[in-house]
Amino acid sequence: MDIDQKLSRSVEISERITRVLQKRVQGATERYRERVQAALPAALQPDAAWAAWPQYAVDCAQRAVIFWDTLRQRGNNYLEHVEKGQPPVLHFQYEMVLDGRTLERPVNYALVRIVPPEGVAVDAARRPYIIIDPRGGHGPGIGGFKDDSQVGVALRDGHPVYFVIFFRDPEPEQTLLDVCAAERDFVHKVRELHPASAKPAIVGNCQGGWAAMMLAAANPEETGPLVIVGAPMSYWGGAWREGEGDNPMRYAGGVLGGTWLASLSADLGNGKFDGAHLVQNFEYLNPANTFIDKYYKLFANADSEPERFLEFERWWGGYFLMNREEIEWITRNLFVGNKLWSGEPGAGARGNGVFDLREIRSPIILFASLGDNITPPQQAFNWVADVYGSTEEIKARGQVIVGLVQEDVGHLGIFVSGKVAQKEYTQIVSVMKSIEMLPPGLYGMEIRDRAGAGGRHEYEVEFHEYRLEEVMARLNRMQRIDEKPFEAVAAVSEFNQRAYELFAQPLVQAMSDELGASQMRRFHPLRAQRWAFSDLNPWLAWLPGAAALVKADRQSLPADHALRRTEASLADLASATLEYHRALRDALVEAAFFHVYGNLFSLYIADKQAAQTQAAAVSDPRELPVVREALASIDKGGYAEACARAACLVRWHGDVPLSRLEKGRQMMIDYKEYLPPLELGEWRRLLGEQEIIVTYQPDAAIASLPTLLRRREERERLLTLLERLENDARVQRDGVTPEQQAMLERVRRALGTPAALENAA
Repeated sequence: MDIDQKLSRSVEISERITRVLQKRVQGATERYRERVQAALPAALQPDAAWAAWPQYAVDCAQRAVIFWDTLRQRGNNYLEHVEKGQPPVLHFQYEMVLDGRTLERPVNYALVRIVPPEGVAVDAARRPYIIIDPRGGHGPGIGGFKDDSQVGVALRDGHPVYFVIFFRDPEPEQTLLDVCAAERDFVHKVRELHPASAKPAIVGNCQGGWAAMMLAAANPEETGPLVIVGAPMSYWGGAWREGEGDNPMRYAGGVLGGTWLASLSADLGNGKFDGAHLVQNFEYLNPANTFIDKYYKLFANADSEPERFLEFERWWGGYFLMNREEIEWITRNLFVGNKLWSGEPGAGARGNGVFDLREIRSPIILFASLGDNITPPQQAFNWVADVYGSTEEIKARGQVIVGLVQEDVGHLGIFVSGKVAQKEYTQIVSVMKSIEMLPPGLYGMEIRDRAGAGGRHEYEVEFHEYRLEEVMARLNRMQRIDEKPFEAVAAVSEFNQRAYELFAQPLVQAMSDELGASQMRRFHPLRAQRWAFSDLNPWLAWLPGAAALVKADRQSLPADHALRRTEASLADLASATLEYHRALRDALVEAAFFHVYGNLFSLYIADKQAAQTQAAAVSDPRELPVVREALASIDKGGYAEACARAACLVRWHGDVPLSRLEKGRQMMIDYKEYLPPLELGEWRRLLGEQEIIVTYQPDAAIASLPTLLRRREERERLLTLLERLENDARVQRDGVTPEQQAMLERVRRALGTPAALENAA
């Protein structure tokens, strides 16, 4: 493409970005106007309401004392937590099983066993759960933060539960690959402790999600089903739509010039990166909540809110450290490089290997929320298309991938919400065995509310099979065009990183020492606001006594009092103003990002990539390598392949209710003598391969069945299995469709009836 065409394309990009920015600003302005118009009438109270101002003044002053005393308690809790070494904030008791600091390659991770609370019975023979919490600035414990949590749900269902915790300070020279190796040891230890149980289920939260994926890819033989919750597997993903702005965090790498700033922060910390920087980035996303909403909620509900506030702040205020190598690996391979799914050597395992996510053999459940602006669904799901490329590839690999999308909860809510635990996590745990019975493919998990017996609240689970291509088109309305500029970000980041390492890093490292690094961490704004408002501050000595007096003579006004409504409206106006500022800021950042990197991509990368994409494009699925390979093996195999092919020929097509999967699991046990002795993973792989054959060459698939079953005993065995299944009361209750009946007759004719086989013999 000549320079005129490139410049013309650049102008088109700039015009489009400008249009989107205008819509963003217009939408933000309209939302701000609506909130102001809704808040003003409540703020303007009639003169009669102000007659009660003395009572309101007393109530407000008392709430203020309780509010400030709660912040003092927060500071004390922070200091106490630091003094104890910042242990996990788990709601449950636990005991050490394996300390990663004692391994050959020491890491600051450990495996603990959750002690079941009184009244909860755990069966050691049931599938154990291993929960991996995120190490994204905070400490561990969010997966077991309260009784209604991932830990609590699994315990109440009778499963042994193990938790992967980590300590505040990393071990010298530990890397993320060392952590992955330690987690493999943890899984192996759990399997040793539960030799008669199914392979352990791995639950990975946020950063712990891609850690769980790395673990399963490197150790597919020992890991069971994976539950990946709010994990940014495809960090470039996000909906860039011509409407309201969203997912601003994905632009941070480009706005900051790439990964060099993380390296600088680690060098200033004498080789350690302060997790408080990551927490500050989270708070940056929502200034209205950071500065107004959460504090006004505490002030407005001073009689009931402090306990919940202090419990959450204990976790939110726990800041952990990483080695330079760890944060650089994360930023280069995930946040900016987006390499985890690609299998590039940069994201590889020790020994020049790579993490090939296609090696994972266990079912994968991906849980995301539409209300999550830190890990939107695109980041949680797009890696599936990048790794597998097609529905046929998923099936050929024998993989089962189940997507579950929550409608509105935010990033933290997906881990800590009691409602999410009671609904989504409870159903995930209860259907785990059934999910393993799903044929290979991509499914959506739907949880519907229903009224149970005696008015009890119950849920009904159903699985809908989808094609990968349809899901990606629906999820990415811009056909992932918005991800292209991130390739320019990666290129610029590599340049800036190299420049920093050559020209600045030696000087920064020479100037850094542990004393200066510790002082920088101590005076970080997030830490300072806690210890400065604690009992270390002598000016606050009066607060505990004043709070005790206030609580002893509390004179509260109801929340619907006229002046209380005025107060709430003024707080809402302040929150709306900060929210308006955030929306304008994010819109400008987004526009600047695409102006810079969109044009860089268009001018220097787009043409080369377009030629490569065009050369690699495949329009007919029959031309895919996995399809050609499967069709080439149509007459190869034995009883196992024939049994899987027959299952694909007569299987139920359409939505799969949970009850059908549970019946199928029981029937596999009942008819075990007629089934090939295969592990579930190998059985799913065979099913996927045979489904491709049945889909693209159904007539040849039936005609070649006798070739797979050369012995009379094998044909009789399969025909007997089909006959018994057809006459099974459970199958007859569900009904056999005319299509299934016709297919059964075709299979019988191809193999011959038992009587015909006897005559032929």
